[in-house]
Amino acid sequence: MKLTGYEDLRVQKTINSIYDAFETLILANDYEKITVTALAKLAQINKKTFYRYYPTMDDLLSEMQSRYSQGYLQITAHFQYPRDIAKSVRSFFEYSAVQGPAYDRITISGAYSGIRQQMVDQVMSKTWGASPEFQKLADWQKQMLLSFVQDTGLRVYHQWIDNNRSAPLEDVITLATALMQGGVEKLLSAFDQ
Repeated sequence: MKLTGYEDLRVQKTINSIYDAFETLILANDYEKITVTALAKLAQINKKTFYRYYPTMDDLLSEMQSRYSQGYLQITAHFQYPRDIAKSVRSFFEYSAVQGPAYDRITISGAYSGIRQQMVDQVMSKTWGASPEFQKLADWQKQMLLSFVQDTGLRVYHQWIDNNRSAPLEDVITLATALMQGGVEKLLSAFDQ
């Protein structure tokens, strides 16, 4: 349930409790193992209360994905692709770095790959998909370019998290930008030939 800020304080607290419990369960379990019963117990609500706001667990997950995606899309809405790839890389890492452990688990865990891919697809279609230069490419070229961009960005972020964020974020952004910008430019020039 998207909060507008005009809900009763009890509703806001209930939704926040559901979210907090869901994030805690994401950190402890694969998504398929998270149950409404466990979530309700952790959120200190009954199952009927959960179902009042979310018909299914997938609806809660979808709302969480939308929050993550929309937050990033607000930052990148004015970017031009591929010209602004460096800005995009910086925005992805700076945005991701402050989202918290549940976001990190969804972003890097193999158990959440299908869920992560839904978020990535939503972001890619609204960023790269809106690029006139990108639209000039053949479908197979688009797929290769998007695969390169998302795999490189996610892999570098994953490695940074696995290394307990020991490298300074600015250094990671510099490395990821060099990899992605250089790769995208080479890929696009190869497609032009």
